Amino acid sequence: MTSDDTPRTRAPRADVRRNRARLLAAARELFLRDGAGASLEGVARRAGVGVGTLYRHFPTRQDLLEALLADAYDALAERGRELLASPEPGRALLTWLDGFVAAVTQFRGTAPSVLVSLQGERPKAFRSCRAMRDAGEALFARAQQAGEAPEGAAFLDVLKLAGGIAMAAESEPGAADRLLSLAASGIAPGASGIAPGAPGMVPGGSGEPGGAPDASG
Repeated sequence: MTSDDTPRTRAPRADVRRNRARLLAAARELFLRDGAGASLEGVARRAGVGVGTLYRHFPTRQDLLEALLADAYDALAERGRELLASPEPGRALLTWLDGFVAAVTQFRGTAPSVLVSLQGERPKAFRSCRAMRDAGEALFARAQQAGEAPEGAAFLDVLKLAGGIAMAAESEPGAADRLLSLAASGIAPGASGIAPGAPGMVPGGSGEPGGAPDASG
C-alpha cells in the first residue's frame, strides 16, 4: 500500500467540536446542580443544541458521564505516577484512594456509573479508566510489597470498596475520610492513615493534583 492509499482519519469539523464542548460544559453545570440524573433534554437546551445532537455525541447517559469524568481519570493516573515516589507506600495508596473518592463524588449519583466503567467492558472509557486503574494498581502492588496492604487482595475489589464509600459520602458530606480511614485497617493496615487534609484530587473536575502527602505525619 502506497502512502496515497493509506486511510486517513478526518478530524471532526469545527462546529462538531464546538457542539461537543458546549454539551460537556452544560452537562457539567447541570450535573453539579442536579446530580448525575439531571435531564438530558435540559443539557441540550442549556448547550443550545437539539436533543438529537446530544445523542449523536453521547448515545447514553453513561457515555456522557464517562466523557465528563475522563479528565478526572487522567488526573488520577498522573497523581498515581507521582505518588510512586512516596517513601510511605501505604499512605500513598490511601492518598490516591482519597482522590478517587473525591473525583467520583463530584457529581451526585455518579458512583454506580464509575463502577460500571471499572469493569473494563466499555471501550469508549477504556483508555482513561484503564490508565487510572493501572496507576492505582501500581500503588497497591507497592504497598503490598512493603507489607502495608494485604497479600492476595484484588485491586479492583479495593476500588469497589472505595466506590461504596463514595456512594455513602454522597448522602453524608464529610464522611469519606472517616469511612476510608476505617476501611484502611483492611486496605493498608501498616499505614498510618490519611493525614487530616491530605491532598488527593481537587473536586469539581479541574484535574489539578494536590501537593505531596506530608511525610512527617
